[in-house]
Amino acid sequence: MPIILWKIIVFHFTAIPAVSWCFLNDVNPEENLDIPAIAKYFSTKGRYEEVNPHLIEDILAVNTSILQPPSAQCREIHLTAIIRHGTRYPTTKNVKKMQKLYDLVRGSAPAKDSWLRELQTQWTMWYTEDMDGRLVQKGVNDHRHLAVRLSKLFPSLISEKNLRGGLIKFITSSKHRCVNSTLSFKAGLTELWTITDQEFEHAVNDALMRFFDQCTRFVEEVDNNPSAMTELDKFREGAEMKRVEEKIADRLGVEYSLITDDMAEAAFYLCAYEFAIKTVNSPWCRLFDVVDAQVMEYANDLKQYWKRGYGYDINSKSSCILFHDLFSRLDNTVSENQLGQPVTEAVTVQVGHAETLLPLLTLLGFFNDSDALTSTNYATQTQRSFRTSHMLPYAANLLFVLYDCGGGDLRLQPLLNEKPVMFPGLTDQKASMPLYQDVKKHYRDLLQGCDFETECQLFKSPA
Repeated sequence: MPIILWKIIVFHFTAIPAVSWCFLNDVNPEENLDIPAIAKYFSTKGRYEEVNPHLIEDILAVNTSILQPPSAQCREIHLTAIIRHGTRYPTTKNVKKMQKLYDLVRGSAPAKDSWLRELQTQWTMWYTEDMDGRLVQKGVNDHRHLAVRLSKLFPSLISEKNLRGGLIKFITSSKHRCVNSTLSFKAGLTELWTITDQEFEHAVNDALMRFFDQCTRFVEEVDNNPSAMTELDKFREGAEMKRVEEKIADRLGVEYSLITDDMAEAAFYLCAYEFAIKTVNSPWCRLFDVVDAQVMEYANDLKQYWKRGYGYDINSKSSCILFHDLFSRLDNTVSENQLGQPVTEAVTVQVGHAETLLPLLTLLGFFNDSDALTSTNYATQTQRSFRTSHMLPYAANLLFVLYDCGGGDLRLQPLLNEKPVMFPGLTDQKASMPLYQDVKKHYRDLLQGCDFETECQLFKSPA
């Protein structure tokens, strides 16, 4: 696939009515009435600040003490950052669902509760189908601020000198929300260093950042196959979801038959989008209590588990191309470093989607619970590690930092959402920053195999 280079410097956004972009000053969400009580269950529609609540008080705060190399000699020589786009508008498909719910609420009997009267008489349906997943101003800020925080966390790598010298490379999905997120990340750095005399290119590469579209076996066997989502379908028709729908109907004062699983999802999304985009605790959120939100979160997790996670082997194998791209770059950096040559790519910033990150996280073995998520084990999965609200908020990021600790001691530290994580299966005391060779040994089967073309053939030949 051809790689397209861009030097776009203009942003285009749809206007948002009456929005304030101020950040909240209270770091305790439980005590802040401007934050919905259910905000931490919004799955892939959640704010990055719910994953890192300290950012509510100071959006540029970093804690450098989280980086603890095994010796003072260690120095960072490369960073790859794989980042989800920032906060966006709902897609056309979800706007249509929201419109149906809004019409139902507007057309129902006049409400006694003030919050419901507000939905019926004051709240207007301002989401339009042409918004279709575009980046919002909050999404611009997500990436501008992330760029500044990462420059504070890794100042020797994300530096003005490296940016001006072409040692920081930018790659993005072709989707407008990803291109604009990439532009926003770059703007965060150029504004930080007041760079006005130079522009910085980025490459559009869907083969890497939207690999799932080009993996035929994934598209046919999972993405376009309704039967692949059987567990999700059964859960949406099950007792837990039915109870949520009945409680919504009771709160709205309408017949149970009028609230479908799509209506419940639309209500949940309205609460989530109003908060993520406008920082508003909307009356839509009154349709759910915490128990309901946990059920909705599980439904979203089921979808992600079976469509992008551990549900089917091809979900993770579709990311083989991104996996090899990562390790090829790390190997190249190691080679240059061992030869005493300057590193030619100090930082690589790759901007994609939740659907880019989750298959790679799965391929690497992160958040793999002992029991699969199914339609029947909701009650026993309350402590599951596979929770997309924690893993994949807007602007979620998976970082790989390569360290040279002297004497050929090369180490690799992974971080998720700016917090160190441990490679699954590497359990020694220095597992948060294991030897690079140990990481390669751990993933040797994938490094020797995991061929994108072979894995993505519709009919794989038997081994």
